[in-house]
Amino acid sequence: MKKRVIGVGGIFFKCKDPDATREWYGKHLGLVTNDYGSTFEFRNAEKPEEKNFLQWSTFKADTKYMEPSKSEFMVNYRVEDLEALVKVLREEGVQIVDEIQSYDYGKFVHIMDPEGHKIELWEAVNEIYAEMGDGQTTK
Repeated sequence: MKKRVIGVGGIFFKCKDPDATREWYGKHLGLVTNDYGSTFEFRNAEKPEEKNFLQWSTFKADTKYMEPSKSEFMVNYRVEDLEALVKVLREEGVQIVDEIQSYDYGKFVHIMDPEGHKIELWEAVNEIYAEMGDGQTTK
């Protein structure tokens, strides 16, 4: 099997006013924001020619997206081979929350850590993700 986690792919957190919070981060910290948050662009350390992305997003305080976790945040980790990793995680007794979902920009699945935090795993398709958001990224 390839490496398990190869980087952080996203940071998501709940807040009372997601729009105002995004605007605050844009104004005061210089994040390039849109309706989904901010996409950070960086280079893969092992393949410097490859652009990678981290999605930073605000969610409404009452979002169901992070359930069954009670946490105010969720971290997304980038992985190389999601299907193989899920198989290994199942064998190791890790709670898999849902089935693998496939989109043009990658595959996703959610797991739970031992303290009840929901984790999103993402096998990215960087070429497609790069085209999303009109190329506006935080660098």
